[in-house]
Amino acid sequence: MAQRDDRKRLGKKHRQASTRPKKGRAPKTTPTTGAVDPRKRKVLSTKRAAADKASRITKQSPEREKRKTIRTDGAASAKTPKGTAPRVKQVRPTDGIVGRQTPRSSNMDGREEDWRDIELLASQMVTETESVDARDLPLIAVCGRPNVGKSTLFNRLTGSRRSIVGDEPGITRDRIYGEIEWMGRDARIVDTGGVVPDDEALIPAEIFRQAKVGLEEADAIVMVVDGRTELASPDLELARLLLRGGKPVFLAVNKMDTDAMQSQAENFRQLGFRNVLPISAEHGSGIGDLLDAVFEVLPEPAEVIEEPEVMLTENDEAEEDETGPDYSVAPGAELVSEDADIVAPKRPRMLRSHGEYESRETKIAIIGRPNVGKSTLLNALTGKQRAIVSPIAGTTRDAVDEVVERDGHSFRFVDTAGIRRKGKTKLMAEKLSVIMARKHLEAADVSLLIIDAAEGVAALDANIGGYAHESGRSVIIVVNKWDLMTRTGKDGMRLFDGKPPADQKLYEQDVRDKLKYLEYAPLLFISAADGKNIEQVFKKVELVARERRKRVTTGQMNRFLEKVDFQKASVPMNKRVRIYYMTQAAVAPPTFVLFTDKDVKMHFSFERFLGNQIRENFGFIGSPIWFKIKARNKKKTE
Repeated sequence: MAQRDDRKRLGKKHRQASTRPKKGRAPKTTPTTGAVDPRKRKVLSTKRAAADKASRITKQSPEREKRKTIRTDGAASAKTPKGTAPRVKQVRPTDGIVGRQTPRSSNMDGREEDWRDIELLASQMVTETESVDARDLPLIAVCGRPNVGKSTLFNRLTGSRRSIVGDEPGITRDRIYGEIEWMGRDARIVDTGGVVPDDEALIPAEIFRQAKVGLEEADAIVMVVDGRTELASPDLELARLLLRGGKPVFLAVNKMDTDAMQSQAENFRQLGFRNVLPISAEHGSGIGDLLDAVFEVLPEPAEVIEEPEVMLTENDEAEEDETGPDYSVAPGAELVSEDADIVAPKRPRMLRSHGEYESRETKIAIIGRPNVGKSTLLNALTGKQRAIVSPIAGTTRDAVDEVVERDGHSFRFVDTAGIRRKGKTKLMAEKLSVIMARKHLEAADVSLLIIDAAEGVAALDANIGGYAHESGRSVIIVVNKWDLMTRTGKDGMRLFDGKPPADQKLYEQDVRDKLKYLEYAPLLFISAADGKNIEQVFKKVELVARERRKRVTTGQMNRFLEKVDFQKASVPMNKRVRIYYMTQAAVAPPTFVLFTDKDVKMHFSFERFLGNQIRENFGFIGSPIWFKIKARNKKKTE
């Protein structure tokens, strides 16, 4: 009776439990596509594909993946006993020469170079180029077909890693200049790209055209050939062109690493050159004999008289600070805008004892995404075809620089390679060019951020602008290809997409909204291909460079602090500080030291508020402003 009452109390649950299996549940089976409703077959196929893809994704860490056995024959890797490290066997592809293997590259077994190795290599490279005073020195040109060791020889002669070197042919494309010194004499040297005279492709033809410019202005030519390979048709064509030129030519048979191989250099006399010298650019053998022979035919350089440099004493600095220009705004006066033309007062070049000086030249880095018109802008600024221009993204590899003299000012424009994401770069030369582009940016004074007007501001543009902002470079935003946005046809619509012409004010507002952290940067609309508004670039660069080196005295800053209403700054109470006084500690970029009551990190909103107040009173157009906190009551650590 009690059992029956329990059944009634359980009710429906008891009846359901009686039909269930007693031990566990029935195993789930994957339904086949044919047994599924036709309307759900697509969903099932998608789920199967996603599950199959997830099963192929590795669940191990990158460190464990690197310890796996690499099999180059295509077979599956053998399993190793537990507790023992797997044996890694890497086979590098040979180039047909017995006993020699090519260096590790990104095309080895389809594996890319590690970014750490690329960054380590970039840290060893330099950004220095030839000075303005070296333009009168004799010039030596290095030429040859691709992948014979021209850039290695260039780096060996200059004593620095300036040109990108790799086992991939065709890395060097533009002309790269440097300076060398041998036995008390100085000379210039130019590294040209690999010459293939019969190649009709766009980039090889442009490389040949750039090489011809370097050969025409050279006083002596060094042709480099690979001593470990047979002569190729490009070698014969180039030798024929050089013999017709009538200039002294020296044949450098490269890659003669051992004494036994140097006798093979005599086989290259069939090219018709009298001066045949075996060298090894990588190991440095034979370089002295080559330089002795080259410098014998170079003309003697004219003597250069340098102007004396007058050092300023402490009294001169104090007098200059007292009688210097007052940048504060007087009552009723207007601050000079960035559009106004300011004529800098002419004064002798004098060096300061504490490090600040009037620079002889302004270095400007042209940065941006690939294929936005950086090389075209460099050619428009210099007035000549200095860099190779093509519609192929990533054409520029090495940084190309050129000096332009205007109204007594020297501007060194540096065309950098297009900066792209790490996942978009595969070859070693592309990765190294991206890192070197940022390195050239950090060595510049002013940066021109190029934006494609047709594509607008992309996320990568904001990242590149952030590199310039964080490194303390002055920034000028340049919207290129503006002619495509305003060129219209008979119907009044744009030619390339049929849309109405763009409004410059609305476009500028859109750029400012997407690049809010660069609100201090001037903005220009140009067309590098047509040469429109190129003159405005020089004026903005001169203005920004002068504002970058502006110095405000401590007295002016203290009078400025008395006028600032810090209650308007929206700062949390625990981040509020009391500023006793502040002074400008450095220029380029302007750096101010704040003496406060407590040592706390300045809140970003307070830093932005104070920076805007300083710009309203003193300018500093196009330059970021840095702040440093120094508390009075901070305990000295021993």
